[in-house]
Amino acid sequence: MNKRELADAVAAQVGRPRAEVAATVDAVFATIAAALARGEKVAISGFGNFDSRRVAERLGRNPRTGETVTVPARTSARFKAGAGLKSALTG
Repeated sequence: MNKRELADAVAAQVGRPRAEVAATVDAVFATIAAALARGEKVAISGFGNFDSRRVAERLGRNPRTGETVTVPARTSARFKAGAGLKSALTG
């Protein structure tokens, strides 16, 4: 399911116009991204937690040449499913 399909499904479920729901979905994702960029954790009860984690610099290998390269440190987004989501997936 992509973002448009998500907006369509939510619009059908709540009976609102797809354009209005699509703007809301965009706002939710932008708000989560902004919070993660500020280093905050986003916890959605019954669904899961989003947080950002610093990944250290490491050595990697260029698969084409076999050359060893340094992969720079970066910040990565992470999601951990909550109990409600896990139980919905397992039935």
